[in-house]
Amino acid sequence: MFDVAIIGAGVIGGAIARELSKYSLNICILEKENDVATGTSKANSAIVHAGFDAEVGSLKAQLNVKGSLLMEELCAELGVKYKNNGSLVVGFSQEDIGHLNELHARGVANGVKGLEVIDRQRLVELEPNVSDDAIAALYAPTGAIVCPYELTVALIGNAMDNGAELFRLFDVENIISKGNGYEVVAKDGRKVQAKFVVNCAGLFADKIAKMVGDSSFNIIPRRGEYVLLDKECGAIVKHTIFKTPNKMGKGILVSPTVDGNTILGPTSENIEDKCDCSTTSQGLAKVIGGVKLSVKNIPMNKSITSFCGLRAVGSTGDFIINNPVKNFVNVAGIESPGLSSAPAIAIKVAYMLNEMGLSLDVNRDFNGVRPKMHGFKELSIDQKNAIIKKDKSYGKIICRCEGVSEGEILNAIRTNPKPVDLDGVKRRTRAQMGRCQGGFCTPYIMKLLAKEQGVDLTQITKKGGKSQMVVSKLKGGDK
Repeated sequence: MFDVAIIGAGVIGGAIARELSKYSLNICILEKENDVATGTSKANSAIVHAGFDAEVGSLKAQLNVKGSLLMEELCAELGVKYKNNGSLVVGFSQEDIGHLNELHARGVANGVKGLEVIDRQRLVELEPNVSDDAIAALYAPTGAIVCPYELTVALIGNAMDNGAELFRLFDVENIISKGNGYEVVAKDGRKVQAKFVVNCAGLFADKIAKMVGDSSFNIIPRRGEYVLLDKECGAIVKHTIFKTPNKMGKGILVSPTVDGNTILGPTSENIEDKCDCSTTSQGLAKVIGGVKLSVKNIPMNKSITSFCGLRAVGSTGDFIINNPVKNFVNVAGIESPGLSSAPAIAIKVAYMLNEMGLSLDVNRDFNGVRPKMHGFKELSIDQKNAIIKKDKSYGKIICRCEGVSEGEILNAIRTNPKPVDLDGVKRRTRAQMGRCQGGFCTPYIMKLLAKEQGVDLTQITKKGGKSQMVVSKLKGGDK
């Protein structure tokens, strides 16, 4: 019997699990995929929004501003990269300037500090590569960037280190009311008993809610395609640059990443298939056309990959955080600014559970600090040599593009939540994320995964399921 079962191992589920692990509770996280951070949390813009965009008084506005203020300290505790780079919403017409002024007033009402509408001269001083057609911008100095999947892994790993349990491939099929709690049943027959259930199932949160009789909302998948540029293009812009937003979102952005790349996107298209993360030529064309309107001289020939993410857009127009039936909490429709709001959402949900009868006795053994998962290349020569002297595996570079050592990969494989496939190692170490996209290091990482798990190479997958990299051995082969 668990005190709380959290359905969904994305950044929201992870933040809630980590917050609840501060208390003396038995917590489990139920994830239908092979690893954590495999849904919306693995593919988004990685922006910590300042909080000027959401409507005044909405949950989005309240939780965005609070979450943004909490994010830097949270990332420092968890060893996750965070950069306060600021953001710019660029305008190209007098009509846009009117909208920028509205956003400024909204942001001030929401409690965002330091907002100002700046003219072209100041804009060019901040961003020399901004479009020649840009005439003004809303400047938000509190805007920031993080790595969303690294944050998710760290949140869940820290929760696990403090006692939480993670059940993978737990595809929830039914939730049955059982006295003062619930029995959560997976498709494979596994069952979990919990006094409280928190629904953080992202794109499938409406499906989970219906299992307890709540049909008050629907989740619409919104496709967003991105392009990632090589690190040699990392200095094109310093700030996150948005166009003036519309009803479909904040438009095609140009932003640095915390790891030194430049990200372009996303597109915005409502679709029906909640599993369709395919990229398209039309999407790529929209990204290319969109970024050219905001920033000049973008070298699209330096792109190293493109990818697609799906946002969980709720039918209510705001975050859906409620208690529709006894001991059950929905945390649904957490689209942008969901990443920014995650720390504040976690605190809110803990408070709600306490109001519903969950005792929050302080866990005196809680340790909220987690070391960096990858940072060896940032050390001095003397620091590196000291580590290599203790563990020679750190002296062998496996991923040349990102400078990731064998020691870092082995450490990741042995650290909660342990990766079991290639993409899991990628999300934790950045190995395979560089210019060659794993062209050289993949076979070495496969061998490390197979050895650590005690399995054959044919059982190592890219992302679980049937995504084997090696389907069989040559006849008579023993390697």
